[in-house]
Amino acid sequence: MKDKKMIIGYTAGVYDLFHAGHLNLLRNAKGMCDKLVVGVTVDELAKYKGTKCVIPFDERIDIVRSIKYVDAAVPQDDMDKVKMCKKLKADYLFVGDDWYETDKWKKYEEDLKKIGTQVIYFPYTKKVSTTKLKEKINNF
Repeated sequence: MKDKKMIIGYTAGVYDLFHAGHLNLLRNAKGMCDKLVVGVTVDELAKYKGTKCVIPFDERIDIVRSIKYVDAAVPQDDMDKVKMCKKLKADYLFVGDDWYETDKWKKYEEDLKKIGTQVIYFPYTKKVSTTKLKEKINNF
């Protein structure tokens, strides 16, 4: 009997002010793979993207590592998803459907297909986001 190939999935994010939307994505992703690796954006990259984190990187990665759906959490120190999927030999890259059909992600899909990685879009969790949480806290 042949050994079944382990299905590897990858996703990445800032995971600042961890919320139900983050949890939904990780739960759904783990349901489609044997091993889920999660990239957590380092503070320097988050700043470059114009995001100021409330929770420091070392605490955010600790939180993500503690989620039962996550098999491994690694620092994301650049935006090159293709490089990371190639390194992990990822079968799937999971992302929210708010990126679906954007030029950026159409290009990712083409590039990832060449290395055997399929992009899977999950429904964006309505009414919750880190940006909305920050606004709520500021208006509290």
